[in-house]
Amino acid sequence: MTDILTKPLLVDLQDAEDATQDAQDAPAEVEAVDRPGNPLADWLAVPDTPILPAWARNWASVRANSGAFAKVTWWHARYHGIRTPKYAAKITGYSARGAYRGGRKLWPVLAAQDHTRAIKALRTQSQAKPEDTVLAAQSVLAHRERTVARRWRWGTALGLASAAAVALNYASLGLQLAAGCLMCGGLTVIGWSDQAQILDHGTPPLRIAMDSQQLNDALRATGLLKQGKGDDDGPKVNCIMGPLRDGNGWSVVFDLPKGGGKTAADVLAKRTAIAAELGVDEIQVIMSRVRAHGGGNAGRVSMWVADDDPYLADPVPSPLASLDTFSVWDPIPFGADARGRRIDVPVVWQSMFFGGLPRRGKTFTQRLMSAAGVLDPWVRHYVADGKGGADWMPMKAVAHRLVMGAEDDAIAALKLMLKELISEMEYRFALFRSLPTSLCPEGKLTKQIVERYKLPFIFVTVDELQEYLTAMEKEERDQVISDLCRIARRGPAAGFISNFASQRPDAESVPTKLREIITLRYSTQVVDQTSSDMVLGKGKASQGADASVLSEEHRGVGVLVTGPASFVTVKADLLDGPGFAAICAKGRALRKAIGQLTGEAAGDVTAAADEMGVAIPAVITDVLDVMRHSPRMYTVDLLAGLVNLDEDTYGDWDAEKLAYELDKAGVTRASKQVKIEGKSLAGYQRRDIEDAVPVELLSPVG
Repeated sequence: MTDILTKPLLVDLQDAEDATQDAQDAPAEVEAVDRPGNPLADWLAVPDTPILPAWARNWASVRANSGAFAKVTWWHARYHGIRTPKYAAKITGYSARGAYRGGRKLWPVLAAQDHTRAIKALRTQSQAKPEDTVLAAQSVLAHRERTVARRWRWGTALGLASAAAVALNYASLGLQLAAGCLMCGGLTVIGWSDQAQILDHGTPPLRIAMDSQQLNDALRATGLLKQGKGDDDGPKVNCIMGPLRDGNGWSVVFDLPKGGGKTAADVLAKRTAIAAELGVDEIQVIMSRVRAHGGGNAGRVSMWVADDDPYLADPVPSPLASLDTFSVWDPIPFGADARGRRIDVPVVWQSMFFGGLPRRGKTFTQRLMSAAGVLDPWVRHYVADGKGGADWMPMKAVAHRLVMGAEDDAIAALKLMLKELISEMEYRFALFRSLPTSLCPEGKLTKQIVERYKLPFIFVTVDELQEYLTAMEKEERDQVISDLCRIARRGPAAGFISNFASQRPDAESVPTKLREIITLRYSTQVVDQTSSDMVLGKGKASQGADASVLSEEHRGVGVLVTGPASFVTVKADLLDGPGFAAICAKGRALRKAIGQLTGEAAGDVTAAADEMGVAIPAVITDVLDVMRHSPRMYTVDLLAGLVNLDEDTYGDWDAEKLAYELDKAGVTRASKQVKIEGKSLAGYQRRDIEDAVPVELLSPVG
């Protein structure tokens, strides 16, 4: 550690000595290039501006922006093409006005009105002095000059017009059309006024074109830019890049003008209003701050506007489904963002929380993390599913502990599992303290420790956490919360990776003190910004991380928060039930190969039967799954558990149907009554069900 800390200092000292020696060896006459008066200073200075614009720096961008230019050209051609009759009518009107205006200005010239003024003046003088013969002679001369001027001007005009008519009569059709257009254009110019507009100013839809004016108008309408006196007056953003085509949308990086008192955070907070002004849905607008390490500042914003909803495409199958093995030391393939860029999530030293409304893909997304851990044989799984359905049942093949449901027996099993985890965590920390720093330099789990001491990572997965907490009394609830907090807070250093999920995590179902220590958070659709903040963290919606903007169609889509100011909306990869079951089968084989198949997975009847080629009736394995935490169970509770496990199969079963199927499967009941807490009712003993399973499949559970 000392060497690491002192090495930069030694390097700096050596550099300083070298610089001093170079300065001593250099000739004293050397002058700086940027010295005052050096004529080469400007020529030798390296400009900060890139040589190529942003759109021309790679072929993909060149093709995209060339295609965008072609699209906008074609759009304008169609837009103005269908308005040609309207434009022709406008030009005709302006030409007529121009002809009228031209005629009014030309008539005084042809009529020699400049001579008329002199004649009128002489006439007035003659009337005042009728005896003056000189004035009379001048008046006659003025009349003669006006007559000559009129004849000459009219003759010239008619001659030119006749010559032009004769020339056009013998000219080609093209020249005739050109001359007509020139004449019409000239008359139109004469008839033009400052407010006159021939072409309509159509704005293409955002998928066709985007420009800085649209951006300025949107920001000005939302109050982020000050209003000017005119429509185009007022401060404007400084576009550092774009707008230019980027994938299936438009990308722009801009700085807010100084003096307005607005920051990038203000822009992010008004994402919905900006989207409305741009004429798109807020789900199409992806905005983020450009931080200092990326050359940004507190007023610089990166914005990407998609052509359509970028999350409605078919989900991408998870790459995990095609892998034979995986290491959780590597980031886990998770999904893709709006632009189609892959999102991988590192989970080592992290804890995770998944939230959102039911049937939005929350459990499927949570299982992606567990699936990656299943493919790593040096990961031990502790799983609790408060819903107790079929989503996590394939984990029987690999899970060291598997708790299903939130009944009293399952809650008791959960509390025992947490105590086991805490004991394991304390054992590991005690071991780390005893190890040399060469093997455990930071007091954390390392690859060497994993292999030498057979200490695998531990995935602690709890789905539908609110089902457990709301079913407990206050005292035991507080104890369970305390245990979960200890695991989430201290566990990462010991190799514990927490993976919790819940629906709307309010203070009653999932307390704040547990949520606030989770480092990675993911939320599918929720009902409002308050619920989004409950999952993703307080104030995240105002920063732009808002899961309430997602809709019912966005299944498997959620907002992923990876840090205090880092978030991204992700369409998670798809891993369905059969795919997850196949991964669990791979994980079981990987663990058996290295002797890491432990706990309840070692005694899993279904997996053992599949490996040995023994057929066991499905009703036997399903009943054992429902009774996994209970030595005995009432028939009515057993039927309810079977329906929760597989409603399609057991939805219409009754006690007689269950008894018949179990009898056909070879189950012999020692007694049709079971006694639980002093109350006897019709039911089953688990040992009677296990007696129908071949003995070689019933391995002891560790």
